[in-house]
Amino acid sequence: MFLFQRLAEERIQEAMEKGGFDDLPGQGEPLELEDDSMVPQELRTAYRMLKNSGHLPPELAPNQEIKELEDLLEAVQDPAEAGRARARLRVLAERVQLGRGGATSLKTEQVYKEKLLRRFAEGD
Repeated sequence: MFLFQRLAEERIQEAMEKGGFDDLPGQGEPLELEDDSMVPQELRTAYRMLKNSGHLPPELAPNQEIKELEDLLEAVQDPAEAGRARARLRVLAERVQLGRGGATSLKTEQVYKEKLLRRFAEGD
């Protein structure tokens, strides 16, 4: 295994010297990494597999619905439909607030709060 790693490193170094990694899409931009630091190490792979297959743990389902409602509010033209989406967002926001067990970061919560306030202000 060590020989394979060494060969791979040498090939990578050669490609870097020849400019093989220059002008790649997204070069110089920050990576959008998902923070799974709150998930225990032994569960990270399972959670990632569930997420990639479109399934979420029950505690994250309201967050997914919130995201879908936010997307709907950006696209909806009908005021009645927008009102229903805003009402559902309020309910979900309360549910997330009440059921929060420390799984969300303060930064995520603040970003979410700001998005909701902007959405509600647009609807008035």
